[in-house]
Amino acid sequence: MSQTHFGFETVDESVKAGKVKGVFDSVASKYDVMNDLMSMGMHRAWKAYTLAVANLKAGDKALDIAGGTGDLSRAFARQVGPTGQVVHTDINEAMLSTGRDRLIDEGLALPTTLCDAEKLPFKTGHFDLVSVAFGLRNMTHKDVALAEMCRVLRPGGRLLVLEFSQVAKPLRKPYDWYSFNILPKLGQLVAGDAESYRYLAESIRMHPDQATLKGMMKTAGFGHVDVHNLTGGVVALHVGIKC
Repeated sequence: MSQTHFGFETVDESVKAGKVKGVFDSVASKYDVMNDLMSMGMHRAWKAYTLAVANLKAGDKALDIAGGTGDLSRAFARQVGPTGQVVHTDINEAMLSTGRDRLIDEGLALPTTLCDAEKLPFKTGHFDLVSVAFGLRNMTHKDVALAEMCRVLRPGGRLLVLEFSQVAKPLRKPYDWYSFNILPKLGQLVAGDAESYRYLAESIRMHPDQATLKGMMKTAGFGHVDVHNLTGGVVALHVGIKC
């Protein structure tokens, strides 16, 4: 049986999705609070930059994969207006429910779909833009997921991948210290779960670096890929254009 990484642990591919589900079931209710705390609010700036790059127009169709609590879906909906379409998806029911309820509370009734990014239930060439923010690193077969994202885009459509990446060399030691000493303690204090946040720190280290992910996107069918490093490479936004 093929094996993969769950953080620093090597596991059978068949069990990774269940383990990731357990992490996000655990953190869903405190996800937004923890995002603010562990990024010191920077996640808002990273998402704002992603929205500026997205620059959707009225009537566009966008797919938000691993949309979680709905930050990008909500903002995309404002960009595309009433004539456009934004589909909010996640593989995790707890995260999707939290996001759907939040969107409804803000007066947005978007199509919300529980689905696996490796098997997207959408027509080929349907979307103008696909986004995945802080979700790709948790997927078992990233190459399959990227190929699916490419499939559902129209020719010339764009994929935005916002994800933790490899930080600049001078930042690595302090970043590692923060990730493995402070994050689990914050997780325990706020969410009552140190282990899930230890996994999140480990999963970042196991995720492909900027150049590797760029190559994976090209292999998946994106003819041009730009990489935008944010906050010294703590996060990178990869922008792929479908051939």
